Amino acid sequence: MKVRRTVPVKLDVTDEQADLLHETIDEFLWAANYVVDAAWDGEWAETRSSVLHEQTYDEVREQTQLHSNHVQSARDRAVDALKSVVTKWSNGEYASLPTFTARFCDYNQRNATFHDDHASLSTVDGRVTVEYILPDETRDTPHSEYLRSDDWEQTGATLHHRRGDFYLHVRTKADVDNPEPAENGTVLGVDLGVENIAVTSTGVFWSADELNHWRQEFVERRKSLQECGTRYAHENVQSVGRKEEGRFKQYLHSVANELLEEATENGCTVIAFENLTDIRDRMPNARKFHEWAFRRLYEYVSYKAEECGIYVEQVNPNNTSRRCSSCGFTHEDNRPSQDTFCCQSCGYENHADYNAAKNIGYRLLRNQTGGEGGVPVGVRLNTGMLNANGIKPVPDSVRAGVHGEDPPL
Repeated sequence: MKVRRTVPVKLDVTDEQADLLHETIDEFLWAANYVVDAAWDGEWAETRSSVLHEQTYDEVREQTQLHSNHVQSARDRAVDALKSVVTKWSNGEYASLPTFTARFCDYNQRNATFHDDHASLSTVDGRVTVEYILPDETRDTPHSEYLRSDDWEQTGATLHHRRGDFYLHVRTKADVDNPEPAENGTVLGVDLGVENIAVTSTGVFWSADELNHWRQEFVERRKSLQECGTRYAHENVQSVGRKEEGRFKQYLHSVANELLEEATENGCTVIAFENLTDIRDRMPNARKFHEWAFRRLYEYVSYKAEECGIYVEQVNPNNTSRRCSSCGFTHEDNRPSQDTFCCQSCGYENHADYNAAKNIGYRLLRNQTGGEGGVPVGVRLNTGMLNANGIKPVPDSVRAGVHGEDPPL
């Protein structure tokens, strides 16, 4: 199977090279925004790549010094952004036309050549050879694993400029053997939430306290800077935003890795998430930030799970927070508070997020047909396994203290 990875690399560039790269980025962004403007007819936006190519290619080539592949990449970036906006319009949601301002430029194998320690990049005035700034070769890093390995092909990259430096996010791919799924594998259910970013059916909690704290700090700092109204303050807002986003992503990568470890240690072949569509509507306290974090976490788990032979699925979230994972009774009064679940029928009590995580696992399990080849046969719980027919019931006490959490109810 094909596996893809992206490796960010800091570049060592001269002042002359930096000027050329900046000019290239400027024209690339101009081209992408030009395509957006051409797509808008005053009432709706064109999203067909072939149509926009006919409308914009010759003009962009005439107005810029971009390589032909840069022109096509800029068009593709605009088309992807336009499609996302049109989808929101079709769903009755508000969205403005995309505007490209972040400092980036796309490269592929036709306008760039990639090596282990440097790259040759097309600019508005010929090519420049830029050296990579790499970590110590003795350390086990993504650079040594993907950039310096003959098993991984470098297929393209995106050039970024941030905080005064250039970075090349190099895309790599490799053919790897399909991992053998564990025999008689099980489902690991995962519930996502505002207070706990993730809770598994095995009873592991990942608190969202740090994420929420960082977000609140950023909101307050951004508000303070915006009140200044100076150009420096505006630039500082953008710088702080990039720094915070990097911090959020790093934490979510850590959670994703630990989720995979939990699934592997418990012999799970499937990780079940709730469907993320309209998730903010189902969570009154969720912000746009939380929706972004949920989607990022799901994406990270999905691509990391591929190498482990673990599948990632989404299930219908309807009533997973109100259904009793012990007897199946569903009622809104079963969840009297954010953290508490108390079944009005059988009296089962536990942490509400843990109960929901089990229900998510059960829902996927009931959708399985059974059979050979590693098809899930049960939902992994913190002290054992329970199948779709309720066989092998186990105690539900969630282990406390994991990731600094208090014991659940």
